[in-house]
Amino acid sequence: MKLDVRLRTDLVHAARDAAEAEEIGFDGAWTTENQCDGFLPLALAAAATDRIELGPSVAIAFARTPMTVAYLAADLQRLTAGRFRLGLGTQIRPHVEKRFSMPWSAPADRMREFVIALRAIWTAWETGDPLDVRGEFYTHTLMTPAFRSPPHPFGPPPVLLAAVGPRMTRVAGEVADGLLAHPFTTERYLREVTVPLVAEGRTRSGRTEPFEIGLSAFVATDDAEVAAVRRQIAFYGSTPAYRPVLDLHGWGELQVELNRLSKQGRWDDMTSLVDDEVLATMCCVGTTSEVAAELWRRYGDIADRIRFNLPGDVPPPARWSVLVEAMRAQSQASRSASRSSSSRRSAPGSASPSD
Repeated sequence: MKLDVRLRTDLVHAARDAAEAEEIGFDGAWTTENQCDGFLPLALAAAATDRIELGPSVAIAFARTPMTVAYLAADLQRLTAGRFRLGLGTQIRPHVEKRFSMPWSAPADRMREFVIALRAIWTAWETGDPLDVRGEFYTHTLMTPAFRSPPHPFGPPPVLLAAVGPRMTRVAGEVADGLLAHPFTTERYLREVTVPLVAEGRTRSGRTEPFEIGLSAFVATDDAEVAAVRRQIAFYGSTPAYRPVLDLHGWGELQVELNRLSKQGRWDDMTSLVDDEVLATMCCVGTTSEVAAELWRRYGDIADRIRFNLPGDVPPPARWSVLVEAMRAQSQASRSASRSSSSRRSAPGSASPSD
């Protein structure tokens, strides 16, 4: 399992945070496109690092076109010598239409076409073949040699899609290289809903390439962090689009009540509805070692990468150094246990699986 960290928003911190994350032992560092551009800090982070993977989590696809994203991604893939990961998401309709002044329709179908167009542009640059994208949402038919992105030996970057609903999750399996799961999820929802939907998408497209599942898992090690996570769960839980997660656990009516209170601005009352059972199901709570053990227990066999999610201001990477050490220790213990189990099964006289 790869361990990821979120870079602080301000450009001033990008290089320092990325270098610190690499020194601590993180495998990936990601920007969040809330208060600043999701790509620009990565150029600074790339120049300050040699090993760590870098990407936006997530860049808003529908605020751009496939061509603009193709150039940005190619530039960063070249700059990072192949360490770039392209995380894309849709945002929601009001933001796309009213904040970015861009068109919105059929988000799952539009995202599918967006990624297909991206790959067609990258292929045209690599091969020199004519560019011929003629879709329902995007048309790209002009690419002269003067406007081809300069060649590089690293290939196109992996594309990871943020997905919540079933249609977008299937699209991720169908056209992407990975999925970035929303923080408002549970181990059970991932196993029973998300992973099967990804598999449906991959079956539909026939894709057999490796596929990554990335999590942004809630964690809390003291009372203040527990309170912050409760507030965030209540906020997310008020959104109708996230109700399927609650429905799976028999908590669907909680979404109705949270939504009602949110419309009245009763935020404190909302938080009080997130009881200990809901909290424990959505968040790993305890000491650092207990949190690390629980993250491995829940997600060690299902997540390819994980980021520690603590609502509020983004801390510097050093905040997580002890938890990173604990996660590495858990990984080592897991490998040792696996080797021991394998040795017992293969030892002379040991029982075979059919015995």
